[in-house]
Amino acid sequence: MGKKEVICDCDIIHLELVNKAKKSILEEDKLLLIADFYKALSDSTRIKIVNLLSTNELCVCDIAVILNMTKSAVSHQLKNLREMNLIKSRKQGKEVWYSLADDHVLEVFKVSLEHILEDKNND
Repeated sequence: MGKKEVICDCDIIHLELVNKAKKSILEEDKLLLIADFYKALSDSTRIKIVNLLSTNELCVCDIAVILNMTKSAVSHQLKNLREMNLIKSRKQGKEVWYSLADDHVLEVFKVSLEHILEDKNND
């Protein structure tokens, strides 16, 4: 059973709440950066990579094997994630190892998963 849509049909403006909300809204440049952050996570392959890196440091070959993709395709996605500072890399000899950039990325992933699972359980 789907969720019921709630429509507000009131004509009352709650000025105190509106003014308080206006003061709390972030600047446009920060909102755009947040939107870009979520765009970086809007691809299922990139989410899979974040999922893999949430528990393991892996090289591009490992990720390619796990995801059944070419190294080139994986490298392209890693580049996108690296540009958004969601992952980091370290070189060890000829190998490049990838991991999540910091605990914030892991936390966003975990909270997103928790939200999706909770939402599913409430249906």
